Amino acid sequence: MAEKTSQDLLARLALVPRTLEARGLDAAPLIRDKLWRVGDLPGAALLEVILRDEIGHVAIGNRWYPWLCAQRGLDPVAAHAELARRHCAPRLRGPFNIEARRAAGFDEQELAALQTG
Repeated sequence: MAEKTSQDLLARLALVPRTLEARGLDAAPLIRDKLWRVGDLPGAALLEVILRDEIGHVAIGNRWYPWLCAQRGLDPVAAHAELARRHCAPRLRGPFNIEARRAAGFDEQELAALQTG
C-alpha cells in the first residue's frame, strides 16, 4: 500500500495509518486475549504495548488526513471510500475496537460509516 500511494499524500494518510495500521487497533485486543487465555502473559503484555503504540501511529494519520481533506475541499468520509476503492485497499470488517479508534482520533461520523460498511 505504501508503494501504491507513494505519489499521493492524501491516499497515503487515508490508507496506511487510517486503514492498515488501524486494523492493528482492532486485532491487537483479540490476539492479546487469546495469548492471555493460553497462559502467554509476556506475549499478552507485548500486545498491550503494541496497541498503545498503534493508537499513536493512527492518531498521526488522523491529525493530518482531515486537514489535507479540508485543504482540497473534500469530505473526509467520502474521500476515504474513494481512495480505498481506487487503490484496492482491503475491505474492513469487524469487530472494530471503537474505543481505541476514538482514542486515535476517529470521529463519530467515520465510526458510523465504518460500522455500516
